[in-house]
Amino acid sequence: MIQDGFTYAYTPGIMMSWVTDSPTWVNQRALSREYRFLSSMQGSLGIGANLNKWTPEDFAIANQMVAAYKSIRETIQRGSLYRLLSPREGEQAVTESVSRDGKQAVTFAFLHSSTQGYSFPRIHLRGLNENATYALHSIAGKVAADTPASATGAYWMYRGVDVDLRGDFQAMAFMLDRQ
Repeated sequence: MIQDGFTYAYTPGIMMSWVTDSPTWVNQRALSREYRFLSSMQGSLGIGANLNKWTPEDFAIANQMVAAYKSIRETIQRGSLYRLLSPREGEQAVTESVSRDGKQAVTFAFLHSSTQGYSFPRIHLRGLNENATYALHSIAGKVAADTPASATGAYWMYRGVDVDLRGDFQAMAFMLDRQ
């Protein structure tokens, strides 16, 4: 909610978003490393957790996430931001950033909690070239098994992408690279 509100006034490039300790100091809620990284990757990624308490597995995931962030940083910080599902409207949130040159799109999906057990809504992307072909690469989490490895911008925008998010505080992200 804070990031969503912030980006109505400022660009994500100036928003410092920190990976903090879990459980959080605010409400003692435990969040996965992936969830904390993915939410922090929507701005200028920072790590504010106590590294002295990290396990080798924490560092391995951090290395993967930081490497992924470096490949999408320009798109996130300076691209066009689309709010596909607002956290103000329910239990889900989805943002998409499209690079200035249109060659990359990055989508983040978050599920606060699945109170009814319904599947996550299909994500219809925006801002893509309908005739261009884009290859999908997962950053974290899963898309539906029947999702093609590449398809046209029209496919991604009109057919959409199904993701596998169920439970509480789940997150996933993927990128599309124009071929």
